[in-house]
Amino acid sequence: MRTGATIFAALLLPAALLALQLLAILRAPAAWQPASIALRLAAGDSIELGARELAAAQADRRHLRLWRDAQRGWLVQNLSSTHRLLLQSDDTEQHSGSSVLAGGQRFQLGTALFRVDSQNGGALEFSAADHHWRYDGAVLYRDGQRQPACPQSHGLARLAGHWNAYVPHWLALARPLTLGGNLYCDNRLGLAQVSTGSALITREHGRYQLHAGNPDGALLPLLLLPHQTDGQTPAQSQMYAQEQAQDIRRQELPVPDAGTMIVGRTRFAIAIQDDTLTLRPTQHVQQYATPGIALPQVVQWQWQQRELGLSKATASVRTLAVALGICLAGVVCLYALHAYCTPPYVPGRAPTGAIKAPQKNSPLKNALTNALTPLLTVVTTLLLMACALAAMLMQRSVQAPPAALSLLLASCALLLWLSHPARRTLLGICACSLLALGLLSQLELGLGASESAWLRYYQKSSALVALGAGATALCQLWLQRRQAQGRYLPQRQLEWLLAGFAAVALAGLLLQVVFGDETGVFDLQPVELAKLALTALTAHCLALRFSWHESGTSLSARSGRWLHLIAPALLFLMLLGLALVQVDDFSPLILLLVWCSAMALAYALAARRRGLLAGVIALGLMAVAAITALRLLGSDELIRWGFYADRFLVWLHPALHPHTGQQLLAGAQAIADGGWWGSDQRLGLLTLGQHASEVLRVPAIQDDFAASFFLNRHGLLAGLLLWCLQAGLLYALVRTAWQNYQMAQSARHFRQAWLGRFRYFALCGAAALVLGHFLLSWGTNLAIFPIMGQPMSFLSAGGSHLLFFLCPLLAFSAFSAPSMQGV
Repeated sequence: MRTGATIFAALLLPAALLALQLLAILRAPAAWQPASIALRLAAGDSIELGARELAAAQADRRHLRLWRDAQRGWLVQNLSSTHRLLLQSDDTEQHSGSSVLAGGQRFQLGTALFRVDSQNGGALEFSAADHHWRYDGAVLYRDGQRQPACPQSHGLARLAGHWNAYVPHWLALARPLTLGGNLYCDNRLGLAQVSTGSALITREHGRYQLHAGNPDGALLPLLLLPHQTDGQTPAQSQMYAQEQAQDIRRQELPVPDAGTMIVGRTRFAIAIQDDTLTLRPTQHVQQYATPGIALPQVVQWQWQQRELGLSKATASVRTLAVALGICLAGVVCLYALHAYCTPPYVPGRAPTGAIKAPQKNSPLKNALTNALTPLLTVVTTLLLMACALAAMLMQRSVQAPPAALSLLLASCALLLWLSHPARRTLLGICACSLLALGLLSQLELGLGASESAWLRYYQKSSALVALGAGATALCQLWLQRRQAQGRYLPQRQLEWLLAGFAAVALAGLLLQVVFGDETGVFDLQPVELAKLALTALTAHCLALRFSWHESGTSLSARSGRWLHLIAPALLFLMLLGLALVQVDDFSPLILLLVWCSAMALAYALAARRRGLLAGVIALGLMAVAAITALRLLGSDELIRWGFYADRFLVWLHPALHPHTGQQLLAGAQAIADGGWWGSDQRLGLLTLGQHASEVLRVPAIQDDFAASFFLNRHGLLAGLLLWCLQAGLLYALVRTAWQNYQMAQSARHFRQAWLGRFRYFALCGAAALVLGHFLLSWGTNLAIFPIMGQPMSFLSAGGSHLLFFLCPLLAFSAFSAPSMQGV
């Protein structure tokens, strides 16, 4: 009876939130979008298309021009000055505003005329005025000499330039050649009265391509000139060139049959048959309440209704649904087996930090525990993870899975997480509730938006939660098996694993610095993995530090060992800080500051260093005083700070900066519209699955301002529930960390002591990072801090944050529970 009551209490809140997701799907109004767009043109006719005709929400009103030529077939011309047009066919792709350079070709930017002397797989050589240029895809040479670094270049750019100059070509880092500006430096070719970045030259697949850039200043035409013909006089050649010159931004591109076209962010599959060009939109498609809008006569749409359920699903979706049904049945069986086989605890009060001794099981229960339960766990988990991978592949393909399938996937994942008694703790319940709450918010975003792509956040998060829950179940089963066999990982091998983990994180950060930007690299955020790697490495060093006074070694030996152990953590911290400083935002530095303070506080408590403890508390009070002082500080003082002054000015006076303060003002207005009871005055129950109105216009509403959307829909009273769950999660992390430290204090041998301290410091560091995310995100949404780009853990649609940070953290927390102390 007690076990059944515990299971019911653990499932109550997550199940209620999953039921709200089902209610939102059932109450969602019908939405329509074009299944195909047919264009019929006679030879010589043309038509201009834009956002309305193509159902492309992020396209311009006049985005492209299509016409049908009798000899050359279907041609397209980009009319947008802000978005490029992309055509893909087989293994080739063609961007509007770009052209492959060939020997003898000429191009003109402003008053500067360039002639390509030679182009091969090795280097591009061209001439302009009195200079000869050579570019190999990484380094630009002027008259045979490498150019000096630009004065404003940061250290990593200078290091990359030196690397490219002295390493073999196949090891060089690809860097584009930039045309424009007033300086000849690095990979920049300066041109008078031409803005920086007006044109780019890159090396792609052994070919050199000329691209029209997006300069900050005036947009000058980038002209492609024909080859100079022998026998023509200079005057004839110039006249012919002016007549045949073509702006690269307005060039005519052939439309590929059975290819793909991307307009704005909407992807179209292309099919050509005689006088009919058929476009089938697959991603980022505008949706309508009714199947009918006014269109030109030559444009015909075939409508299809948005499918959220499984009634009209394809064969692949139905197969996936059946597999998830089997997973759900397996999870229910796991609940029954754990409820039957878990022995009741012996009555009585256990000492602090100890586990109550369980009674022994019967032979039948032992057989079920040792044989059937592990087998069922492995089969169910592997099937669930396979379904999650299939759902992610379907999302990237033509047809994404319906919302009902993602709900079934998320339900199986959360129920699997709570199926094991060791994960059915306060921490597990709060984590599952926060995950279900975040999924509900992302589902409402997808159902309330008028574009099909918004639903992908919910679909992606559901698949990632399933992968994380499945990986956690398999790892926990593996650890339990090793514990039963008495096998433990040697200390030296564990240190090598931590070093490898740090190396992988460092490699990811390096890739982001070299090839990526603020948003990450290859659609991933390596910094999320780096946070855990930094915490794990530092926790290992601090855990070893506590055993030195017992070793009896000399002071010099201890100092050398300290440097040997702490050097990797310090090096990793410096490199992580260096990578984060490259981002035009100081929120990562605030996260590092919160993490460092928490680690110092944890060390002070464990080592009983009262001076260090007082210092950390004093620094925290000073931070609160500094934030208050910034509120009272005048704008004239802040503007002297230089680069970061703008963010503080926007924070202090958003009305005086309507452009950069748009996020802050829009988010504050969304929260004010929600009030205490939500925008519908019923805690958001009446608006479940309904249109999200103007709140979706807030920039980054799915990431940085996810809390503004949640408070707008459900009100501040629902926000109180969210705050309680977040506080409960942090409390559970800290309590689990302290229990592990107490176990380390009473441990009888070195490994148990090290493991308890390692878990203590790792959980404290991870809790500090979660707290930092909560503080920064709430501070941004409530205008407590200047605008900072950090997602709110569990609530925001951050795939990398969920996969690389939250899932490993929750898994490690489950392994560190008191019932798993021997693992």
